[in-house]
Amino acid sequence: EFITIYRTCRRQVRECSGEADHHEGMSSDDELTLTEATEFQKSRDNVLEDSRKIFEDVHADFCDIRKILLKFQEWKEKFPDSYCDAYISFCLPKLLNPLIRVQLINWNPLEQNFTELEEMPWFRAIEEFSDAKNIPESK
Repeated sequence: EFITIYRTCRRQVRECSGEADHHEGMSSDDELTLTEATEFQKSRDNVLEDSRKIFEDVHADFCDIRKILLKFQEWKEKFPDSYCDAYISFCLPKLLNPLIRVQLINWNPLEQNFTELEEMPWFRAIEEFSDAKNIPESK
């Protein structure tokens, strides 16, 4: 949000000064001053700290994607008709969405040493759950 406001201000200054040879998208975020970069980092750190507190008061069984999926797997194995009638495959994305979003707050694919989505624990848990659904009933 801060970057967007900053870029809007720069654009307005260019328009007022008559700078005609600017091409949108050609500027760099390196134009941020040290103060602005520090403010951005401080704001980012505050968001990350707040995000760690989101599930602070939630029982571990209900904020861990792997544990949640295990409960659904048990349901599917014990009561397949009920599981199917509840349309769980349609509900899971909405249920897991907030948990995944919290884990992606700090993810930045533009950094040099970022983690691939496929390597993240929540992705592996969903992948394992999906593979478990495809195992024939006889096994």
